[in-house]
Amino acid sequence: MNIENLFSISGKVALVTGGGSGIGSMATEALVRAGCKVYIASRRLESCEAIAEELNAVGPGTVIALQADLSTAEGTEHLAEVVMEREDALHILVNNSGMTWGAPFEEFPRQKWDDVFRLNVTAVADLTRLLLPLLRKTGTAEDPARIVNLGSVVGTRTVSNNAYSYGASKAAIHHFTKTLSNEIASDHITCNAIAPGPFPSRMMAHITGNEARRKAAEARVPLQRVGTPEDIAGVLLMLTSRAGSYITGGIIPLDGGIAALP
Repeated sequence: MNIENLFSISGKVALVTGGGSGIGSMATEALVRAGCKVYIASRRLESCEAIAEELNAVGPGTVIALQADLSTAEGTEHLAEVVMEREDALHILVNNSGMTWGAPFEEFPRQKWDDVFRLNVTAVADLTRLLLPLLRKTGTAEDPARIVNLGSVVGTRTVSNNAYSYGASKAAIHHFTKTLSNEIASDHITCNAIAPGPFPSRMMAHITGNEARRKAAEARVPLQRVGTPEDIAGVLLMLTSRAGSYITGGIIPLDGGIAALP
């Protein structure tokens, strides 16, 4: 057993959707610092380019910024085409792009059910399906290719008031992850989901960006804090390295203990 290589992913090729901000940028930094070549994609090309410039100056991996609108089928297909034009194989796919919406149930817009599910669920399924041929090329029994989906603690607990479509979409991602993991295991591809609690991000800015609200949020977490980039890095590196090669179909809680509350 080589402990030094157990968490090594140096030289692997990865794609992180929504990699220009929030948890996506945390995931990108972890992969780059571990020596990966990482494509990041977002509608906001400037945010991806800023992250790429910052992390390329640090290395040892590299970042390539792409623009992609995964809220449409055409945008999702275009991203897959760009990746397939540039790479013959893919080791790691991190499906992180997402959106939320909140409103009292009787005021909740019908369109926001469609919008949230399109980006949070359908785009994940579409992109994964399109990139499976690249993932199949890299997977082996000892070191499978990896799919990591971003779920959420709100996919298992009703801790986010009025985020009806978001919570339902994350529950769908958890179920999708488990179902897909069974089908692609024989192709030497694992599929897991990370279910984060509160982390500093654009989606959580209304809480983590306000000191009083942040402290209130921390008080509701058993470990008494919000998540950090190191927390994302630890779980992601485990799931994408030899250390996590025997884990598939898992929904990994990363919420400071919220999921275990009675």
